Amino acid sequence: MAHADSLEIRGLNKRYEVEGRALPVLQDVNLSIAAGEFVSIVGSSGCGKSTLLRLIVGLESEYEGQVLLGGRPVRGPGLERGIVFQEHRLFPWLTVEKNVAMGLLNAGLPRAAQEQAVREHIALVGLQGFEQAYPHQLSGGMSQRVAIARALVNRPDVLLLDEPFGALDAMTRAHLQDELRRIWQQEGITMILVTHDVEEAVYLGQRVVVMEPRPGRIRRTVPVPLAQPRERASAAFAAVRDEVLREFSPAGLAEAPQLLPADLPTDLPAVHWRFAV
Repeated sequence: MAHADSLEIRGLNKRYEVEGRALPVLQDVNLSIAAGEFVSIVGSSGCGKSTLLRLIVGLESEYEGQVLLGGRPVRGPGLERGIVFQEHRLFPWLTVEKNVAMGLLNAGLPRAAQEQAVREHIALVGLQGFEQAYPHQLSGGMSQRVAIARALVNRPDVLLLDEPFGALDAMTRAHLQDELRRIWQQEGITMILVTHDVEEAVYLGQRVVVMEPRPGRIRRTVPVPLAQPRERASAAFAAVRDEVLREFSPAGLAEAPQLLPADLPTDLPAVHWRFAV
């Protein structure tokens, strides 16, 4: 199923107040994402990746610049945008079926259509037979599948993923990456993935957006001209992965001036480079 709306981010600036002083979090972010594209965003902790997703999904309204979906300004949360967090955030007292159905709470669909959509999306993430199971009866990977189904059940134009596999073991993570790729190809949905894992970013994304911190801004966008499915052990895959990693080398970082204003507090949390390869 094709989705027709592109996403445009223009001149985006975001700041918070810290002890009465302005702390810039995002600065002059410009990004165009075509309908149906899969874009990965990588960067150090504190570079504003998750804040960027929150602005796209409409969870925050105070910023400068524009966030446009299909040419229309994003003003608050909407059914055309879904989000999956690192923690599945399922309701422990609800079954898998009812957790997925929560994604249709404001959809206004007839009951029969809701039930059909829930069945289809449970099948989409491969959880047939677990409809009546509760979250405590599921593994971490299965719980994330439920969260993905809940985010997709409205058939949004854009799915935002904030470190969705960060808490999973390596084997489960690799399997769910393949499942996410399959869903993306099957549904034709726009996906934006935030991750610390450069290999994951290259494995899934058609482009990798590299961000740098303080304030968060786009350093470079690296295209990934590799056909799907991708082979992690191939020389071509390694070449793209290493090109992204070079942006975080001491030489690459030396080219990026830190724009933190001198009058801000100096005891801000340290940045940790946590990239898995």
